[in-house]
Amino acid sequence: MTGVVVYRGMNRATLDRQYSPSSRVRSLPAYLDEYRRLSEAARHDHPVLTGLAYGPHPAETLDYFPGTSTSTSTGTGTGRPPLLVFVHGGNWQALGRADSAFPAPPLLAAGAAVAVVEYGLAPDVGLDTMAGMVRRSVDWLLRHADGLGFAPDRLHLCGTSAGAQLAAMALLPDPFDGPDVSGRIAGAVLLSGIYDLEPVRLSYVNEALRLDEAAALRNSPLLLLPARPAKVVVARGGNETEEYIRQHERMVGALRPRTAVTEVVADRRNHFDLPYDLGVRTSRLGSAVLAQMGLEGSTT
Repeated sequence: MTGVVVYRGMNRATLDRQYSPSSRVRSLPAYLDEYRRLSEAARHDHPVLTGLAYGPHPAETLDYFPGTSTSTSTGTGTGRPPLLVFVHGGNWQALGRADSAFPAPPLLAAGAAVAVVEYGLAPDVGLDTMAGMVRRSVDWLLRHADGLGFAPDRLHLCGTSAGAQLAAMALLPDPFDGPDVSGRIAGAVLLSGIYDLEPVRLSYVNEALRLDEAAALRNSPLLLLPARPAKVVVARGGNETEEYIRQHERMVGALRPRTAVTEVVADRRNHFDLPYDLGVRTSRLGSAVLAQMGLEGSTT
């Protein structure tokens, strides 16, 4: 049975490898250790509000790093910084806010506020509920924008890997779970994402997700994009599996007729170190993100 083709000419072993981004790097634990170390440093070195509850589930918490108000901002949040909301990856099964504050320092230096979202994980929490959690985090942040001090019309939602799928789901109207926040997101940043979940359903990842065909479809943002989603930066590393590259290219192609899209392929990055460039002005990804957030002319 191991040789049976299950998807696009691939047998199960090949499909499993294609949806294992760690197969392209020397040591996944080294990256995970660095995520936690850099996240601890971010919380130590910058003011932060930790463990803010945005919903009733114990996992529905976030950390908020205040930004710096300016006198040049425009819109309903005049004088307030934009906010980048970061949704971590981990194959919908791992990581949390404790490991995911590492992108904050360069974004804070550029003038943004940063929120790091935790959500429930598989197998205890299903994918429909995870997507609803991310939407609730956005809704909660927008309702508390005045108290937190960011511009509510400048919220940008960023996700990496599994988090990119969850962030992309928040761009869709009429959600299956959670509030509709699609019209209140100023922009999105999608890093190394999976946007069509049918191959995920056929891979080892589904042992935890337990998706049937209908659940895979309703959680595939590539197949459900609205006519006019928010503007998007879509990025991937140069060292990704062929399936992650294909998913990226399909998403870029589907978005281009609908909205403003900035595509970034960071040749020297991989699936796990690409988020390090968020907010780093000298990188292609960082400059694209800061431009989308209206911070391209800001100083550190």
